[in-house]
Amino acid sequence: MTACDAVVIGAGVIGSSVAFELARGGRRVVVVDKGPGPGAGSTSASSAIIRFSYSTRDPILTAWEAAPLWANWADHLGCVDPDGMITFTQTGTLVFRTTGYDGERMRALWIELGIEHELLGPDQITERFPHLDVGKYHPPKPVDDPAFADEATERLSAFYEPTAGFVDDPMLAARNLAYAARRHGAEFLFNRAVVSVERAGDGEAVTGVTLADGTVVEAPVVVNVGGPHAGRINRLAGVTDDMNIGHRALRAEVFMAPAPPGAAIEDGAPLVADLDIGQYFRPAPGRQIWIGGTEPECDELHWVDDPDANSEHPTVEVWETSMMRMARRMPEFGVPSQPNGIASMYDASDDWVPIYDRSSLYGFFMACGTSGNQFKNAPMAGQYLREIIDATMSGHDHDRDPVQFTGPRTGQTIDLGSFSRRREQADTTHSVMG
Repeated sequence: MTACDAVVIGAGVIGSSVAFELARGGRRVVVVDKGPGPGAGSTSASSAIIRFSYSTRDPILTAWEAAPLWANWADHLGCVDPDGMITFTQTGTLVFRTTGYDGERMRALWIELGIEHELLGPDQITERFPHLDVGKYHPPKPVDDPAFADEATERLSAFYEPTAGFVDDPMLAARNLAYAARRHGAEFLFNRAVVSVERAGDGEAVTGVTLADGTVVEAPVVVNVGGPHAGRINRLAGVTDDMNIGHRALRAEVFMAPAPPGAAIEDGAPLVADLDIGQYFRPAPGRQIWIGGTEPECDELHWVDDPDANSEHPTVEVWETSMMRMARRMPEFGVPSQPNGIASMYDASDDWVPIYDRSSLYGFFMACGTSGNQFKNAPMAGQYLREIIDATMSGHDHDRDPVQFTGPRTGQTIDLGSFSRRREQADTTHSVMG
């Protein structure tokens, strides 16, 4: 039996951030993960994009607050990991405007928060990024749709924000956070699955967890950051009944392909959010590009009941569709002869806004629905959970009076109630773009 102040379930980038914040706040923390090391699960397949193009205020503000922490990583951690540190590459981001998404609500929030940007017309996009076709092809289509090859009849405009970018190694980001957490006394237990969430005799408070090997870890605080397995853990804890926002595992495929001329880091290429064709993409080292989907209506979503049964091999049909769409947006894109990528899983919430919250079980907290678009917010997510946990365990009712967090970069108030499990669904793109 092990006793501590807090158990964190999951050692991905967000779980490791939660552990870091709780440990440096003075708690004795034990992190348990069924994988072999920090970030070895869905974090390892992340595109690791740092952007601010969300649909609602608090997620935008969260990402804006997190950005300088990535750029000054050692300062945030208070140390340098001897096994290596991540680096942030600034590329800027281009957000295309199309039918159903004009981006004006996002732009208004960018203006309010002081996020400088430009509105580029089609000629300006072509002049600055000549590798991109600016034709409007909406709606996104499968490759077997007879209209897939139709010529564009209109041209697109876009928003350009210059400070976005990406982190070079998402798994290393989790390892860096875990290293920093260990320096504050956190203990990590790997290859250990949680099989039971324990309650006090009256059933009203959590007392710890039991692992598959029979180990009991006692703690008055348990934080579920289980990624694709988080839904199962919430069911083990019996806390789903009062959740207005659900979340579940979704299979997602991300591909790598050679960058055509103009699309590489060395060419000054931006990361691109393209709801017009249903893809996002960013440059990567070695004149490569990462390519992912934005869950357009025509693409079937593959929800996963058993995350452990997921195959990491990409699907030929998904790869072919993504590549052909990319060839529409980048005329010089050379479609590879075979898939190169990975199929991982998101823990996706109903509205693609994460759940950072307490639960109906006293002492049991959650950071769920985070996979896909929350990597960039990991440094803030750890701070949010620490604030919610500190307040709740001191007697504050976060449900009735949500904790308000003041962003150190902007001085703006972030309403942590906007990430509540009991909120109404947010008005978002209902895709990984948030």
